Amino acid sequence: MLSKKIEDILNKQIEKEGYSSNLYLAMASWAENEGFKGIADWLYAQSEEERMHMLKFIAYVNERDGKAKIPAFEKPSFKLKNAKDLFEAVLKHEHYITASINEIMALTMQEKDFSSYNWIQWFVNEQIEEEANVKTILDKLRLVGENNLYMFDRDIMSLRTPASNPPVA
Repeated sequence: MLSKKIEDILNKQIEKEGYSSNLYLAMASWAENEGFKGIADWLYAQSEEERMHMLKFIAYVNERDGKAKIPAFEKPSFKLKNAKDLFEAVLKHEHYITASINEIMALTMQEKDFSSYNWIQWFVNEQIEEEANVKTILDKLRLVGENNLYMFDRDIMSLRTPASNPPVA
C-alpha cells in the first residue's frame, strides 16, 4: 500500500509524463510542418514512449491500492527557430523529468517504501538513456551544421535507442 505522500508524488508524475507526451507530439507537428519528416517520426515515437510511461505510473498507483488521477494536461508552449533549438528544448525537458524522478526516488527512501524504490529504479535508468540519446543527437547536429540537415533528418531514427520494456506494474 502506498503512503499518501508517495501516491501524491506519483500522481504528479502521471501529469508530467502526459504533458511530456503532448509536448513531443506538438514538437513532432512543428517538425513535420518544417519539412523534417525524420525528426517528426522520432518525436512521434518519443511521444508514444512518454504516454507508455504515464500508463505505467497509473497502473502502479492503482495496483498498490492508491488512486491514480488522470489530469488535464497544460497546452505545450515553445518557440523554435530550427532543429538545434528543438533538441535543446527536448534536453532541457528531459533534465526536468530526471529531477522529478530523482525526487520520487528520494521520497521512497525517506518513506522506506522499498517496493516503490525498486520499481522507480527502472525510470532512473530510462532517464539516463533519454538524456544520452538527446545529447548524441545534439552532437550530430553540431557536426552536420545547419546547412546539411537532409541526411541527418533521413537517418535520425537510427539514433533512437529502442524502448526498454518497463516493469509491469
